Amino acid sequence: MGHTVYYPLEISDWDGFRGLVERAAKALGFGLEWENGMLLLHPPCRPVEPLRLCKKCSGFVKTNLVEPCHSVYLLVLHSAASFGSVSLWED
Repeated sequence: MGHTVYYPLEISDWDGFRGLVERAAKALGFGLEWENGMLLLHPPCRPVEPLRLCKKCSGFVKTNLVEPCHSVYLLVLHSAASFGSVSLWED
C-alpha cells in the first residue's frame, strides 16, 4: 500500500528556500534539477517519487513511508514555512 504527502506551497523568499534545499540535497545525497520553473528533489530511496517544489503551487508525492526519504521530505516541506507558507497532510 502507498503513502502520499499532499502540500500547497507559497514561497515568498524563493532564493532563500532554494539555497536551503540545495545545501540539504547535497549534504544528504539527493539529486536536484530544474524543470519548467520547478525544483525537483530526487531521492536516493526507491520507490519514492521526486519532490516537486515551486514558488506557488499545490503538489503531492508518493513516499510509501520509505525512510529516510519520507522524513527528509517532511522536513523540507515544514522548513518552507520559514520562507512563506505551507500546509501538508498525509494519507
